[in-house]
Amino acid sequence: MFSKFFGIFSKDLGIDLGTANTLVYVKGEGVLINEPSVVAINQKTGQVVAIGSEAKKMVGRTPGHITALRPLVEGVISDFEVTAEMLNYFIKKVHSPTQQLFARPRVVIGIPSSITEVERRAVRDAARNAGAREVYLVEEPMAAAIGARLPIQEAVGNMVIDLGGGTTDIAVISLGGIVASRNLRIAGDRFNEDIAAYARDEFKLLIGERTAEDIKISIGSVWKTNEILEGALRGRDLVTGLPREVLVTDSDIRAALAKSMRTVIDAAKNTIEDTPPELVSDIMHRGILLVGGGSLIRGLDKLLERETKMPVYLAEDPLTTVVRGTGIILEDLESISEVFIEDDYDLPPQ
Repeated sequence: MFSKFFGIFSKDLGIDLGTANTLVYVKGEGVLINEPSVVAINQKTGQVVAIGSEAKKMVGRTPGHITALRPLVEGVISDFEVTAEMLNYFIKKVHSPTQQLFARPRVVIGIPSSITEVERRAVRDAARNAGAREVYLVEEPMAAAIGARLPIQEAVGNMVIDLGGGTTDIAVISLGGIVASRNLRIAGDRFNEDIAAYARDEFKLLIGERTAEDIKISIGSVWKTNEILEGALRGRDLVTGLPREVLVTDSDIRAALAKSMRTVIDAAKNTIEDTPPELVSDIMHRGILLVGGGSLIRGLDKLLERETKMPVYLAEDPLTTVVRGTGIILEDLESISEVFIEDDYDLPPQ
């Protein structure tokens, strides 16, 4: 009875709970929220000052008593209470003021593969504390495959590489399950750290996370082309302590990212090695799907094609593929129920 009551006032949600960004799909309406997973907190009062885009603007620019932090690190909740606050904010944002009083939505959340049971429980509990009445978890590569409309329930091999902010998920999917997979704590955030480390070591220049991310987006490349891309890095000179600007090219960014990219490529190769030959044959024919914000780095598809000897293609709108997958699951919960991660203590009531 209560479920029907709450259902009247609640909009069922699909959430891609990412390290860098959180996206929210509303059943019947589409993707309505795409905001950074950042929360600004006043340390004196303990109150939340801003969440999402407004909080992201504060990163590196706050006074001492205000901290802008990410409650998720490498795809895992690092601050439970702040994550619950953030989810509660997003849930309320998609409901009208009247609906907010009684909103208890059903929620499908995409999470990295290979996280522990304790980490999964933290996601469920955070969503419940934020107001969800039912929580379903699905691994992000599975959600991405569904979002890209791959035939996951058929006896064919589908390979997905999801480069997010905190983790890279690589999976081969067939008959509604994951056959072989790898999960790396190397993704967009690590790429930013690599660029900052390169600027420090090569140019004796100290730059911030935002600066590293901006240059990655504007000229980042992992495949050499005839076109030379240039951008300016602005930061503090480690020798003089004064501001300095350095001009860098795409070849500098390739050098900075080389080690991390080699790790991602090796993981993709190892996943293929673990895959049964029949499914490898399917992947050779169907290709490897790239999703996630990290997949937007120029030339990544070409680099993977050369290294894996298989066709590689970028998903349509790779940033929203996972959350669109959670939305497709929401629209038909019963028929796609086998993709959920179920724990004995958290089965829905009969």
